[in-house]
Amino acid sequence: MATPKGGERGATVIELAILMPVILAVALLIVQVALWFHARQVAEAAAQEGARVARAAPFDSGDWPGQATAKATDIIKAVGPKLLQGATATTSEKDPDERFVTVTGSAVQVIPLLPELTFTITATAGGPVECFRPDNGGGDCS
Repeated sequence: MATPKGGERGATVIELAILMPVILAVALLIVQVALWFHARQVAEAAAQEGARVARAAPFDSGDWPGQATAKATDIIKAVGPKLLQGATATTSEKDPDERFVTVTGSAVQVIPLLPELTFTITATAGGPVECFRPDNGGGDCS
């Protein structure tokens, strides 16, 4: 059965017009997930470097929060300043001999038309303060 000439003219264009927004949305979603993942890696690296500085500072050092925050901020600026927007680094202590650094920020958006859709990233790293104890099984760091 032959179709009349021109009976399906323009069908391909209409199909493409229907499918193109879906294809674009999927492509942008893939890019957004990749940017979120990379920003999360930057936040984790900054938190780990800040925690490393915090844990290595002397037990009685009063300036470890400033040093750890500065190190985490420097890592963010060096690795991904535009990937992790509004990034902040904060320090905390748990027990007298555990120190933590938390980095919080938001991943860059591929579609800026949806400002309420933010991808907040939080990464925390830390552990016990490094100190030397005597061989006789001496107590806590002091």
